[in-house]
Amino acid sequence: MNAATMSDSSSVANGPKSEIYEALTSIRLIDPHSHINPHSPASTTLADVLGYHYYTELAHSAGMPKSQIEDKAIGPKELVERLVGGLQPLENTAQYSWLIEICRTFFGFEEDRLHLNNWEALYDRSESIMASAQWSETVLDQSNVQAVFLTNDFDDALEGFDTETYIPCLRTDDLVFHLAKPEVRGRLAACTGIELDGSLESLRSSLKQRFEHFVSRGARACAISIPPTFTPTPVGDGRASTALNAVLQQGISADASHRDALARRVFWTLAELCDEFGLPFDLMIGVNRQVYPEGVFQGQDLYDSRVSLIQYRELFNSFPNVKFPVSVLASVTNQELVSYAWIFPNVITNGHWWYSNTPSFIARDAAARLEAVPQTKQIGYYSDAYKLEFIWPKFDMYRKVLSGVLADQFVSDRGWSVERAVELGRKVLRDNVEEIFPLPKGATNSSSEEASGEDADSPSTGVESLGALGVATAVAGVTEVLDFGSTLAVEEPQQAETDSNELESLDVDALPADEEVQELGVDDVELLDDTTASETSAEQLDSLVDDEPLDVGNLLDDESPSEPITQLRGESSFSPDDDSLQLESDPNTGEFTLPVSDSDDDDIIITESENIAASSDESPAERTDPTAETVEELEEFDLDFLSDDDEPAKES
Repeated sequence: MNAATMSDSSSVANGPKSEIYEALTSIRLIDPHSHINPHSPASTTLADVLGYHYYTELAHSAGMPKSQIEDKAIGPKELVERLVGGLQPLENTAQYSWLIEICRTFFGFEEDRLHLNNWEALYDRSESIMASAQWSETVLDQSNVQAVFLTNDFDDALEGFDTETYIPCLRTDDLVFHLAKPEVRGRLAACTGIELDGSLESLRSSLKQRFEHFVSRGARACAISIPPTFTPTPVGDGRASTALNAVLQQGISADASHRDALARRVFWTLAELCDEFGLPFDLMIGVNRQVYPEGVFQGQDLYDSRVSLIQYRELFNSFPNVKFPVSVLASVTNQELVSYAWIFPNVITNGHWWYSNTPSFIARDAAARLEAVPQTKQIGYYSDAYKLEFIWPKFDMYRKVLSGVLADQFVSDRGWSVERAVELGRKVLRDNVEEIFPLPKGATNSSSEEASGEDADSPSTGVESLGALGVATAVAGVTEVLDFGSTLAVEEPQQAETDSNELESLDVDALPADEEVQELGVDDVELLDDTTASETSAEQLDSLVDDEPLDVGNLLDDESPSEPITQLRGESSFSPDDDSLQLESDPNTGEFTLPVSDSDDDDIIITESENIAASSDESPAERTDPTAETVEELEEFDLDFLSDDDEPAKES
């Protein structure tokens, strides 16, 4: 049964609402929040369906003892029998309609009520159907679902499943609110390899390592469920350090003020890391835990009206580049959420959560959002499901309500065409999920890793790792990579050699920026020494040493004085005084030198007998007047090269 067939069985009135609904059912969905276990995503027995907390808490509320529901001694079939026996009081609820729709859609159930006279045949038939090895894929296909966001503990290894179908999401409740518990700190140290040593650096490093781990495996968001009493504000280093050390030393016995300060510091650090890694911070605001401690599992938590988004004003103002999809537990908070999404560019309305997830509240809240919040800032719905079978009926409930709102308020009241209304429905149902939760930089997915492994032995074009680049050209082989969306179209080179003119025309950035390198997803340049290691032995090195040492002269021993230093101009002695130390310009060459004189009265004395630079064949004039040769050369110098323009200057 495909999506179109399932929609035929839905009771949607004819007219614009029916047309819109039919069009919305054809949209392949991405569920932006669930509690699906990717290792066991679909149900194995009807007990997995009826064990959903909605049915156990409603059955308990209607009078079934908790001990009958949470009896560990009974098997799945007996549990279903007990729960079916308590279903009659629930037949009026929206949750009961989900159950009947699941049984009809996936198990061929043809009745409109499940009771003690027909449950067993349904149980056996459904168990046989669910035993199929492809059951999870069948449910996704019949539900027209492409991908599902998960809720992953911070220490999840994120291995063993397809992260394109089951998209990881970092859930951080334990890190923020339960770091005082030794077991939580132990889990953090085990998965990061970083022990909290009391320094804020160790705390941030461990949190950052978790972001690196999740982002590298395709995570699209960081998420947290927050009590109404919590107000996220920054905490100074001194106060945070004191709180961290108190928690490390005293654990859950630490003063509440220390635990609160540490929770706010961890939360603020998570927001900083969302900013750094480009992850949206998914906030689910307003749940009080264990209001009813005697309730069944997951049937103990409620909201109250003390929560206000004014508590988040500093957060929203401090991180303008972080997207905050916000879910509120109660419909009474929806108007405030609409107003914040109206004003803040980074606040996004997100789904209809828990106690607001019934048709009447959805209709009112969705209408308020559609008429007041920019259409690009709304995530229409998420399933919050624990098993895949629930995605279809829950989304179908929303589609019916959304179709009515679009038909009444946009087609009927505003005169929109059905096609235009459908486009608005498509945007809040699917398009915005992809825009608000994009694949972050540096992320990988399991399918790409498997593909790279399969093609490891095949010839490489050298461009597989370029990623979303628009249009890029690889110089080696001039292989073009054209990227439109997420699919790469590779054109193989027509010839091995490329004309130099073509290479010159390529727009190649010789020094790309860090952001460009990160976008490419290519490792930076790594220089490797591929030379072979030398195997020269000590004996070989010794044979290379000269037998006679190099003669460097008498550097340290003064007993054998070295040859006397020869003066530059053949001077025999030099006695400096104030006059002789003054540099003088040579009248012929312009060179600055110390004054030299052959007079007996001068400090610098030159004698013929000690002038070792003079030749015995030289004339006395040449020996006593070192400038004679220069003067002779000047007399022979031809000045005819001077231009006529210089002559007036000479005359003047």
